[in-house]
Amino acid sequence: MIWFTLALGAAFFVALGDALNKKFFARDGMVLMATARTLGPLPFLLFFLWIFFPTSELLSHFSKALQNPEFLKTVGLLLPLETLAILLYMEAIRISPLSLTLPFLSFTPTFIILTGYIVLGEKLSWKGIGGIGLVVLGSYLLHLPVLKEGPLTPFRALFRERGSLLMLAVALIYAVTTVFGKKAILLSDPLWFAGSYFVLLGLFVPAVLKLFFRPRILNFIKQNLKGVLLLGLTQALMIICHMKAISLAPAAYMIAVKRTSILFGILFGGAFFQESHLQARFFAASIMLLGVVLIVTG
Repeated sequence: MIWFTLALGAAFFVALGDALNKKFFARDGMVLMATARTLGPLPFLLFFLWIFFPTSELLSHFSKALQNPEFLKTVGLLLPLETLAILLYMEAIRISPLSLTLPFLSFTPTFIILTGYIVLGEKLSWKGIGGIGLVVLGSYLLHLPVLKEGPLTPFRALFRERGSLLMLAVALIYAVTTVFGKKAILLSDPLWFAGSYFVLLGLFVPAVLKLFFRPRILNFIKQNLKGVLLLGLTQALMIICHMKAISLAPAAYMIAVKRTSILFGILFGGAFFQESHLQARFFAASIMLLGVVLIVTG
């Protein structure tokens, strides 16, 4: 059960990273939050790549990747989508409570199973249908405290909470990038891609943000070096735990366990930001998580 512990570790570190990012950098805006999220892990990821892969093997993987047009096209599609998702993700957790935004990541497998049915004609299992129902029910119950104002009030509350809507958009983008990410892994080596792709993303995102938003990245890093490195360490540990866990267990089971990051996120929301209605939101997120388990095992 080592994979289970590693998957829980990945869940813990991704949620901790979100909480630290919001705590340290929310005042700086989504652009610098995204910069810290992607640039911070770079030194740690480069170190891990150096440990896991001899130089000759690294160069061999890079050479093969550069000679594969399909791989390059796939990565070329992934990078702008991931950049958009990161920006929306950072803005969502910046403006809204973690306990009302992170649970909406549960919609990613829901979107995947629905688009698979609509576009590819893939059959929905009864477990998958039940899982979708639980995810939707859980999203409704997240706003349980306002239910006394009427049965439609939770839906109206969802549309009033801009961070929740942004995270729904992130979940939809992740439903697309998951497909392309799997394709890229099949066209390369899983461990090499997981490490090198996040290094590439850590260079690409700040470059794009610098081009369009002109943030003062060097000044930001100098003034917040400890916070950026601490956040980067959590993200690097998440990636390492993720890579190792998914190499030891079926991907569906590993991803289902990693989605417990939603529950960790709610706990961190209470611990770091004194967010309210945590019991109700934890209950609702647990229902959504059960829905995810049904979907990925259906």
